[in-house]
Amino acid sequence: MARIFWALSAAFIALIALTSAMVFVDETEFVIITQFGEHKRTLDTPGLAFKVPFVQEGIHVEKRILARDTLAQEILTADKKRLLADPVTRWRVADPLQYYKSVRSEDGAKRNIDAVVQSELRQELAHHAMSEMVGSARSIMMVRVTERTRERLRPLGIEVVDVQIKRLDLPSEVQKSVFDRMKAERERLAKGYRAQGQEKADAITADADKQSRIILAEAEQRAQEVKGLGDAEAAKTYADAYGRDTELYSFVRSLETYEKSLGAESTIVLSTGSKLFRYLTRKGDGDKDTTKGN
Repeated sequence: MARIFWALSAAFIALIALTSAMVFVDETEFVIITQFGEHKRTLDTPGLAFKVPFVQEGIHVEKRILARDTLAQEILTADKKRLLADPVTRWRVADPLQYYKSVRSEDGAKRNIDAVVQSELRQELAHHAMSEMVGSARSIMMVRVTERTRERLRPLGIEVVDVQIKRLDLPSEVQKSVFDRMKAERERLAKGYRAQGQEKADAITADADKQSRIILAEAEQRAQEVKGLGDAEAAKTYADAYGRDTELYSFVRSLETYEKSLGAESTIVLSTGSKLFRYLTRKGDGDKDTTKGN
């Protein structure tokens, strides 16, 4: 039994030792082999590799491009405007040995990236006005920031792919005052536009009223001219007609006088010899004289 126990124990220890000695290298990473914290070799070929068990340690380092989202920082521009810049950096490990000696781990790399990016970004934006940062000039600024950041981080075994500003905004305490000024300016412009519109509307209305009065006056003048011509033609017609028969003219005028002066309930006392009633008392051609032959 003792022999079996020791045999199983030896096999178990051997299995643990073999497991500790194996290192699997993925195609997306480097593996740095260290012994008591001292670099021994770097594995970059995908597959299975071996190290001294219990003595050496394998540190896996990402080979792919990584993104570091640095905390937003407040920056003062050349025209003394405060801005909140939120940068993002894409980077990768270019020299695993130098990377391990300089920063040891990914957390150390991120701390160094943050410090360098914030320093270079603050320095670059401090030489430009805020108006330049909302146009194409910002791309040129970020190219310069990327180049300087790359140069400063290369000795650490880090290759910077690019640095970009994810968000560029005003600090929260400044935004309200800026928005209030923008709102007041827009309201002032809106009032100006409304005043100009009302002025033009009044001018159009006044011109329309003027044209309307001119048209009505011309129409009235034309109507009076036509009416005058009609009255003249009627008078001429009447004159021609009455000229042919003056007795008819006198008769018609008398009838018009009767119509205007006498109503249904009118009572008037006149002499029988009055000219006003000569047509009422005068016998017509068709009347018979009853006094004759009696």
